[in-house]
Amino acid sequence: MKSHLLFWFIAFISLQTNAQNPLQGKWKFTTGDNLLYAQPAFDDSGWKELEAGILWENQGFDGYDGFGWYRFKATIPSSLKANAAKYGGLILDLQKIDDSDETFLNGVLIGKHGAMPPNYVSAYDEDRRYAIPIDKILWDQENTIAVRVYDLTGGGGIYNGPVSLQSVGLSDQLKISVDYVTSDHIVRSGNSISLTVVIKNNSDENLEGTLSAEIVSDFKEQVYSKKEPLVLRKRSGKKHTLSLTGLAPGFYTARIEFKTNLATIRSYTAFGIEPEHIQSPVDSQYDFENYWKRAKKELAAVDPQYKLTKIDSLSTPTRNTYLLEMRSLGNVLIRGWYNEPVKPGKYPALLHVQGYNTVMIPEWAYQSDDFAVLALNVRGHGNSRDNLAPSFNSMPSYLLTQLHDKEQYIYRGAYMDTRRAVDFLFSRPMVDTTKVVVEGGSQGGALSIATAALNNDRIRLCMPDVPFLSDFPHYFVVGNWPGNEFKAYQEMHPEMGWDKIYETLSYIDIKNLAPWVKAPVLMAVGLKDETCPPHINFAAYNQLQVQKEYVVYPEAGHSLPAPWRQIKYDWMRKQLGM
Repeated sequence: MKSHLLFWFIAFISLQTNAQNPLQGKWKFTTGDNLLYAQPAFDDSGWKELEAGILWENQGFDGYDGFGWYRFKATIPSSLKANAAKYGGLILDLQKIDDSDETFLNGVLIGKHGAMPPNYVSAYDEDRRYAIPIDKILWDQENTIAVRVYDLTGGGGIYNGPVSLQSVGLSDQLKISVDYVTSDHIVRSGNSISLTVVIKNNSDENLEGTLSAEIVSDFKEQVYSKKEPLVLRKRSGKKHTLSLTGLAPGFYTARIEFKTNLATIRSYTAFGIEPEHIQSPVDSQYDFENYWKRAKKELAAVDPQYKLTKIDSLSTPTRNTYLLEMRSLGNVLIRGWYNEPVKPGKYPALLHVQGYNTVMIPEWAYQSDDFAVLALNVRGHGNSRDNLAPSFNSMPSYLLTQLHDKEQYIYRGAYMDTRRAVDFLFSRPMVDTTKVVVEGGSQGGALSIATAALNNDRIRLCMPDVPFLSDFPHYFVVGNWPGNEFKAYQEMHPEMGWDKIYETLSYIDIKNLAPWVKAPVLMAVGLKDETCPPHINFAAYNQLQVQKEYVVYPEAGHSLPAPWRQIKYDWMRKQLGM
């Protein structure tokens, strides 16, 4: 959920002997970019000071997307060396970084998460723990830790609490893993599962402690709990099998802990039981069909006023890139980026729809000389904020805009923006209107399903990733956000009772729109997704009455692994007979 600019952080980190939080203190920060900022000799005396572990938007850089660097000068005391040598070095814990990072020590790369443009992959919800070998440390001298960050949009930087630098300890020599029969951790038939818990002690210590296991449903109900003593001899391992039966269709988390008087390690994993049998019936209102018929009629009455401006700097000898401007529901001005092959002919078309608070830019579009491609910014996003520009970081947020009036609720317009985008594609002489595809992730996953539902005679394929805006009554139980925003809104507007809130949301709930979809669907989910939990993904998926497939990434959160992008485009091309 992020803008198209790169961020670099360079931190000269002050190391103290306080083992609880050795990275206390302010970090120097500046906007802009210069690789010389990574060098210890660079003069940062004119830079601002910020806290690490807190989004920079909350520290005077609200709305800022671009390059930036953090610096903090420090000395690593040699008193840490003995313990570091015993267990193999130091651990730099940067918590979470929004979005992708490359982390350096004294100019040498020590780790990275996600990927930078042009092959951008977000990793904003992944923990960063980087090992620093002892021979790479300048003991009793200043060391430079540099963190390069790419922030797509919204919040940016190192967040989620204090960062730390610690000696590798005993806990780093202990490992817990959980093995499943299926590689994606999904039981497709039956209500039982066996988990094999493997605990390894790679240290030279004999350990005695307690092994604990707890399994909780996505509705926070405990279905299994057990504790037992465990002895692990040095350089050894043990296996334990957990057998569970009678599990209802849904998703579960398994939390395993091995606790001794010397160290504690934990493992968190997730699995699903018969997800295609999850029961979340549609709850559409009596006038649901008429509501969307009227929206389409209102949109049809708006002159689209399509305007294409060629962007020479982004065009190639085989593909032209244009800025697209057009009018949508309520005469709202929206924009997008349109790529079209130079060679005359008829081409399939791919419509990219976007995640919440993200900015669609030409570089993120599918780069192909045999497709027409439109990357759309729906109202209130990216370069479509002329007429509507709700906040994403303060109340009332985008999600709450005109919530009190179902006719004016912002997603009614956003869904019609995607229909207007399909109108545009159908207006292009080079587009093969029998092969129009829609895809997107998170909010874009919801917009994909909505687009396929509200254009079910015009969309050939639908590819939603981790779809948002689904099954709200359950969503607000299985997830924290965005239910917390709606709760705060209801407390500020007690006249807007929960029945009214759910009524408005039911019109844009993709679970209710899914039965209208006629196109084949390929959906991907992450089992550890706390933003759009898999329960809500399948609440909509299970209402689809078409050819459909799903792919599960058991270790993924809200960001899916990089190979998935190519996998789904290969599926698309195969479905289109290309």
